[in-house]
Amino acid sequence: MLRATLRSFFAHKGRMLLSALAVVLSVAFVSGSLIFSDTVNRTFDRLFKSTAADVSVGPKERFNEAQGISSGLVPTVPASLRDKVAAVDGVAEARVRVQVERVTVVDSRNKPVGRTNGPPTIASNWDPGPKSAVELRTGDAPRGPGEALVDQDTADRKNIGIGDRLKIVAGPGSHQVRVVGVAAFTTTNPGATLVFTDTDTAQRKVLGKPGQATAIVIDAAEGVDDAALKKRVAAAVGSGYTVKTADEQAKSATEELGSFLDVIKYVMLGFAGVAVLVGVFLIVNTFSMLIAQRTRELGLMRALGADRRQVRRSVLTEAVLLGLVGATLGLAAGVGLAAALIELMSALGMNLDAAEMTVKATTPVAAYVVGLGVTFVAAYLPARRAARVSPMAALADLEIAGTGRPLRIRAVAGTLLALAGAAAFVGCVLSTDTSTTAVYLLLGVVLTLIAMVVAGPLLVRPVIRALGAAFPRVFGPVGTMSRQNALRNPRRTGATASALMVGLALVGGMAVAGASMTKSFDEEIDRSLGADFVVQNDNFGPFPKEISERVQKVDGVGLLVRQRYAPLRITLPDGSKVRTAAGAMDPGLDKVAKLEYTAGSTKAALADGSVGLEAKYAREHGLRIGSRLPVEFSTGKRTVLTVAALNKRDSANAFGTQGGFLMGLGTLEKHLPGAQDAALFINAADGTDQQQLRSRIDRAMEGFPQVKVRDQADLKELVREQIAVLLYLVYALLGLAIIIAVLGVVNTLALSVVERTREIGLLRAIGLSRRQLRRMIRLEAVMIAVFGALLGLALGLVWGGGVHEVLALQGMRAFAVPWWTVVAVMGGSVLVGLAAALLPALRASRLNVLAAIAHE
Repeated sequence: MLRATLRSFFAHKGRMLLSALAVVLSVAFVSGSLIFSDTVNRTFDRLFKSTAADVSVGPKERFNEAQGISSGLVPTVPASLRDKVAAVDGVAEARVRVQVERVTVVDSRNKPVGRTNGPPTIASNWDPGPKSAVELRTGDAPRGPGEALVDQDTADRKNIGIGDRLKIVAGPGSHQVRVVGVAAFTTTNPGATLVFTDTDTAQRKVLGKPGQATAIVIDAAEGVDDAALKKRVAAAVGSGYTVKTADEQAKSATEELGSFLDVIKYVMLGFAGVAVLVGVFLIVNTFSMLIAQRTRELGLMRALGADRRQVRRSVLTEAVLLGLVGATLGLAAGVGLAAALIELMSALGMNLDAAEMTVKATTPVAAYVVGLGVTFVAAYLPARRAARVSPMAALADLEIAGTGRPLRIRAVAGTLLALAGAAAFVGCVLSTDTSTTAVYLLLGVVLTLIAMVVAGPLLVRPVIRALGAAFPRVFGPVGTMSRQNALRNPRRTGATASALMVGLALVGGMAVAGASMTKSFDEEIDRSLGADFVVQNDNFGPFPKEISERVQKVDGVGLLVRQRYAPLRITLPDGSKVRTAAGAMDPGLDKVAKLEYTAGSTKAALADGSVGLEAKYAREHGLRIGSRLPVEFSTGKRTVLTVAALNKRDSANAFGTQGGFLMGLGTLEKHLPGAQDAALFINAADGTDQQQLRSRIDRAMEGFPQVKVRDQADLKELVREQIAVLLYLVYALLGLAIIIAVLGVVNTLALSVVERTREIGLLRAIGLSRRQLRRMIRLEAVMIAVFGALLGLALGLVWGGGVHEVLALQGMRAFAVPWWTVVAVMGGSVLVGLAAALLPALRASRLNVLAAIAHE
């Protein structure tokens, strides 16, 4: 049996390799993502451990500000703490560190030196220690307020040399510096743009706090253990600070990096999941067709004494061999994919060394588990079907795939699953809780997908008849035969189309979600924003007050309303603590916004000691007008605010607040002094031309390229661009699914040509030309592809409707269907069918007529 199995496997190796490609792709993405993340983790682990000070003293950790919802404040410690730390037994040296992230450095051409989207631009004081990540390569150290160093990679990338002028834009404002030296990384460059000044300049002009530091870093004396030194230092400085060893610093830094790596890993695993899901259909179809064609062979094996278990084991052994080949090739492809990602990261500024690629023992294990698991599961049902072949089939030469009772079973099962899926989507519509609605959505997606796969063959005959109704009139007998070929085996057609259906259902659902989000944001901007212009940072983070002051002085600015963010930790009536954020606004908010309230007003919300909340949020947490709300700010300051207004979610969301939290700038400045502006809402003065005002504001902000002036149309376009990034990822997933689906159609048509070799020979003998034969196969492929596209888009529209119900609970209530995308997908499915038919049609047309007629 083993020899027969191996002989059968290698006899169909061409067909098997097409199926193996699906396994290769899924394994490649799994192993590639694991290798890449392990390599980056190892590289940065080594970087952080080799460059972290033995012990550091920093501000007391309370709760972190979420990126994009930052007040702009940098926590500090007194620089004088260095002297106290230096006196501790076991300290070889203690140094002041002043380091501020998210600054902007501008060159003489008014262009940002750092990367707009990517690793941060960091300004720091120049005081290198024995573990410093950089060393002076050329030039001199900065010695005054007008001097600075830049890192070598930035200097090379931006062609910056000694003597060039730069402008550093930080919280306190901007100041000019001259480059006096270049510092090179002693280890891996994490991709950040670095600029160094002397300590005093860093404190006054970058940090904005003379006599303060962001940390005190300590080098231990020889022979002193880090943990022991940490205890001594902690005892010396008291409980108001955070003291960490080098390992603890490295762990914290790695955890922060981990969130970035997780995004890449999950995206790649998403590609792997799509490849696995679509590949299962391909492998099931391949084995089903191969077994159907080997009916006589399997029957003879049974007649010669092989029992059902041996036949089933033989088919599963072929699947395992396919999995081994696919997993091995996929693992090798994964290494190549990881190397490509490493090169991509290097191009983006994160310098990784492919020679240090890390392949842990768990990676090959995961690769073979995925490869063997996919093929074994996909081949199990065909293997069971093969085991049911009777010895009499060897004489009758019948296909084992019939059309009787199994389709009735499919009809019942598919109907039940579809009804259950429909019930789940009804739950989506009726639910008022976001998490519950999301669960209903996930359940509905899974059930309807399975229902469509199960019931797909039942839809083949009515849909294909409708799709090919015009074929006989347009293409004559060739059109009739192509339609009949597609109808010949509904299971095969349904399974082949299912591979394409999965990808198109995904893109259809996300396209509907994206269009609905875009329309919702457009309506929200129209409904909520009344300002003529909005000034914002590119990354929506805070910017220095110098910008606000310049804009305020522009001729024609009638009203300027500042917005700041205040990260908060609130104590709810039930005693639980929740992290959130508030938008702090100037009193003129009503003139640049259209807020709606169920109780109270903007004036009440912005009053000193008051706060406004979203009405639904307040109701869910037992808060009402007059409730006293304990609040803690990120600096540790505490106060109690009075709920004075309840706003509607749609209006509050336009200002980026969570839970609809609004407070006055006076309240914020009292408890969080020094917070930076995050947005400026501007109305033109009476009689001022808006376009002229915009030009003046643009001129006033020259030298601050990170800040943009936008009107309502610009804000809508910005939202579209951000949503498009998500859709591009989905389209990439679709591309992968289509590649595998094309392989499925190619495989199906190729095996179908083999199966119909004698039939093709007879057709050629009675006058069918090669051109007509190729057209017949192409038309069959187009019908299968369009059938899969119709199922996928129908499913995608239902899924998109479910996603919309989740979005509606977040205030995005508009629903939209991107009809141009639907039309493009249908047109693309025709091209997919034509592309998939090229090789099978060419092979069929080249068959020798006499040899085909004599084929067994």
